[in-house]
Amino acid sequence: MVNAWSHTTVLLPEAIDALVTDPRGCYVDATFGRGGHARLILQRLAPAGQLLAFDKDPEALAEAAWIEDARFSIRHQGFAALGELPPGSAAGVLMDLGISSPQIDNPARGFSFRADGPLDMRMDPTRGQSAAEWLAEAGERQIAEVIRDYGEERFAVAIAKAIVARRQAGSPVATTLELAELVAGAVKTREPGQNPATRTFQAVRIFVNAELEELEQALTASLHVLQPGGRLVVISFHSLEDRIVKQFIARHSRAVVDRRAPFAEPAPTRLRALGRVRPGAAEVAANPRARSAIMRVAERTGVS
Repeated sequence: MVNAWSHTTVLLPEAIDALVTDPRGCYVDATFGRGGHARLILQRLAPAGQLLAFDKDPEALAEAAWIEDARFSIRHQGFAALGELPPGSAAGVLMDLGISSPQIDNPARGFSFRADGPLDMRMDPTRGQSAAEWLAEAGERQIAEVIRDYGEERFAVAIAKAIVARRQAGSPVATTLELAELVAGAVKTREPGQNPATRTFQAVRIFVNAELEELEQALTASLHVLQPGGRLVVISFHSLEDRIVKQFIARHSRAVVDRRAPFAEPAPTRLRALGRVRPGAAEVAANPRARSAIMRVAERTGVS
């Protein structure tokens, strides 16, 4: 490992069991993270098999450098770049969504309100606008919409007003604890056991990294990349992600009738839904961060 923050991979054997159906195939780990899934995939592959990984995070690439296996390669890109791969080139695509424990636990990354650090939140801190930079210039209406839509926060307007008021007073939020304290002052009530800033931090992180837009792009690209019989395995950790995945699989798992030509043959399905898996009680007890995980599995059909 390249840092002191550890990561426990969620649904590890379940995901790889669902993904790897041909040990000689070429697989894609679309979100390498700290390599838990990737290492087990490589153990399951035959000498002819291949594994290509994607990740935005430079720390993830540093971790990947420890893997000395000619069958493995990684790209410093987000998983929306799946569409650059040749058609039908993958026997399986795995997406483990969200952020990893090392990203949460390292205060310097700015993802968590548990310790003070710069309000960054970028998956790739070498590119794009940090959370602090965005909050320093975004309008009140946009901030409220982001917090409401991506955090499902009912006090989004009050939080946005507080952020803009502080900025106008000459002290824009710059650290994680500053934002957490500001949100706590604007949120009137909260569910027992949940920090008042939880939903706001989720929302700002999703927006800064364009996570939902990239997920939609990656799912669409998976249809292009997967070969017939290839598996799509997606692990999500909150309802916004899971809803997108669920609806995508459902949409492509049913025949579509053209209402303009009701007697024509329906357009064939492109996916076959194979089910949903949740972590067991033992895994949740050992790793509480697994409690919200949902894994959905689908198989590419033989039609284009």
